[in-house]
Amino acid sequence: MPVYWFALSFVQDINWPRAILIFVLLHVLLYPSSNGYNSYMDRDEGSIGGVANPMQPTRQLFYVTVWMDVAAFLLSFLITPSFAAAMLCYIICSRAYSNRYIRLKRFPVIGYLTVIVNQGALVFCMVYYGAAVNSAAQPIPWLPAIAAAFLIGGFYPITQVYQHEADAKDKVTTISMLLGKRGTFLFCAAMYAVAFGLLFVYFQQQRQVSRFMILQLFFIPVIIFFLRWLIQVWKDASRADFKRTMQMNVIAGTCTNLAFIVLLILDQVG
Repeated sequence: MPVYWFALSFVQDINWPRAILIFVLLHVLLYPSSNGYNSYMDRDEGSIGGVANPMQPTRQLFYVTVWMDVAAFLLSFLITPSFAAAMLCYIICSRAYSNRYIRLKRFPVIGYLTVIVNQGALVFCMVYYGAAVNSAAQPIPWLPAIAAAFLIGGFYPITQVYQHEADAKDKVTTISMLLGKRGTFLFCAAMYAVAFGLLFVYFQQQRQVSRFMILQLFFIPVIIFFLRWLIQVWKDASRADFKRTMQMNVIAGTCTNLAFIVLLILDQVG
């Protein structure tokens, strides 16, 4: 959701009916389907994705995810054919990431790049072009699009930090396993630093540094929690657990959504 609001805040002239439809397609159909398919393939027995004790998936879940994908793809033509093509690309990459026969998530770097490119840059472009009244007249702001990928890149490994044992049992090597628990935190901090560096350059070029400062205000709680958690993990690796990961998810998601919604509101009233 943060990438959606982030991209929408850069659209100069928003087609609101299409923007609302894009929100529904992404958050009611595409993302839940992707998560459901991943759960079906993984069959996690331990805590995962915000659920402490997940139920074992059934064959019906697989069928539901297929129909949700079909619905998302077909309804995407109401936006534009190019939006539908991007939607199909996301669905294919998501399936390749989780599918037992392809299983891109087995490979730490390829799996990581698949996630950040699709959930970050691709979704940014989909929202930016799809929600614009005249997309042809709005060249994509590439620095924010790349920054979106780095923002996902700084967040995603943290969601894997408590799953090392479960992933190893499933013969999956995530980027977090490759980096180690301490290394995951340092890597995520570096990715966030790059993302905000790109945003600073962009806003400075646009003479909108005040918008960048607004973003920083909303990220203060995230930084404080992250640093406290980093210190705890540095002293005791067991602190990289499910409970703290979910707390980080809630704080980061809430603050990021609010930051980009405020920028969107300021842009609309300005």
